[in-house]
Amino acid sequence: MKPGVPNEPARKRDALPGVSGDHGLVPDLLWDDVREWFEPDGSLLDAYVFGTTVADWQAFVDLVRSKGWWFAYSEDSQPRRLPYRVADVLARRGEMAVLLQVRPVPEVLVNVHFFTDEEIEVDFAPAELQGQDRLDLLCGFLRAVGRRLGKPVVLTPESLPDHPLIRYDVGADRVLAIGS
Repeated sequence: MKPGVPNEPARKRDALPGVSGDHGLVPDLLWDDVREWFEPDGSLLDAYVFGTTVADWQAFVDLVRSKGWWFAYSEDSQPRRLPYRVADVLARRGEMAVLLQVRPVPEVLVNVHFFTDEEIEVDFAPAELQGQDRLDLLCGFLRAVGRRLGKPVVLTPESLPDHPLIRYDVGADRVLAIGS
């Protein structure tokens, strides 16, 4: 309970405000319930937003910038300044490999692939997502993206977009386990 505020639960305090569970009260997912999906076996985990447009891509990159997350952009593995207009990045992808790397926290790397206008695909290394704190961070990342775009975000095994494990649900404003 908050001091002086009857019947109101205290908010969870953590090192990353806004990334713990639904509205900071409880985690979206419990590590013990989903840990098997995060076993480091050499494969990655992919997150997707389907049915996107160039405007959604712009909103995604604007989110990365506005959160103050570290990021690095490269073209054909050469560091470059990230163009302000994502349309410029998307136009270049036919000529060269473009990659945006994002670190919401120093220990977690998110690779952003500009494969197509119609979906945003990012990947994570399961070894960097071990334990409840990192799961909360992942849920916070998926929630931030889903909220900004107003679209569901799914996490899947590598290259299996039709086999979601967890999903940010826009209507519920929560990350839910849906895999088996």
